[in-house]
Amino acid sequence: MSLPQWTSAAIIAERPSKNVVDPHTPYAFLLEPECQNSGEVEDVAVVFLTNRECPYKCLMCDLWKNTTDVTVPHGAIPDQIDYALSRLPPARHIKLYNSGNFFDPQAIPPEDHDAIITRVKEFKTVIVENHPRLCGPSVQRFVKRLRQLESDAKFEVAMGLETVHPEVLRLLNKQMTTDHFRDACRYLTSIDVAMRAFVLLRPPTLSEAEGVDWAKRSIDFAFENGVAAVSVIPTRGGNGAMEKLAADSLFHPPSLASLEAVMQWGLKQRRGRVFVDLWDVGAWCGKDVNVTARVQRLQAMNLQQQVIPLI
Repeated sequence: MSLPQWTSAAIIAERPSKNVVDPHTPYAFLLEPECQNSGEVEDVAVVFLTNRECPYKCLMCDLWKNTTDVTVPHGAIPDQIDYALSRLPPARHIKLYNSGNFFDPQAIPPEDHDAIITRVKEFKTVIVENHPRLCGPSVQRFVKRLRQLESDAKFEVAMGLETVHPEVLRLLNKQMTTDHFRDACRYLTSIDVAMRAFVLLRPPTLSEAEGVDWAKRSIDFAFENGVAAVSVIPTRGGNGAMEKLAADSLFHPPSLASLEAVMQWGLKQRRGRVFVDLWDVGAWCGKDVNVTARVQRLQAMNLQQQVIPLI
């Protein structure tokens, strides 16, 4: 397959403007229920940190919209965590998502790690997101420091696998291969760090059927490499480059039926937790019938981790 090539510069050139953000305030925070490994549904505090933009300019990404162009000041990230936690109800788990990579020193200043740890050490689970190629000694140092404080928190790294289709993965400008992902999983497993993965449903150039097939293959690959949970994300527009691909008939959002099919298949494998991302679901499946009831079903499946009969 000969696919069009997108450079970082070309992707940036198609972008609209960034949003105005405050380096001392998270750009969003919320409480969400999530099914845990135990099968229990427990609340998770999710803090979307404001920090410097990710160095990897992925074709499909729109998370850069709420980032800064420079590294945030020392102390800003702990301030953001304080801001969010003081306004959220209590939770047993926390996700520190930062529109990029927690262990990118230009995004999260390493000198803030100790202050961050003191704020999260009482949680049962601490989850961050990170690029597979940035999973190295800095992760181990963070975990070692967390454990030195006699924290029982289980540390977990969420990584974007996106797809195991080699040509499409290259098209996405992810700047990694499946070998990079596998190596990251081996390293994290060796230091007793849990993993979750993000998988795209129908990335550019794939047909509807191909999108479903490659999502299933990607979920399989993630579980084969020790990932405990996979989040399936419908590929969306909104960043400029995807609109250009759509105009050239190289990108179409997936159908709700495809998301249902992948979710059902993933749960039936019983290899780990499978979640589907339902953010802004109406924007990409508005023409599908019975949207409200079908989305409610998927939400229930996220929480119960079992297939619920179709309505």
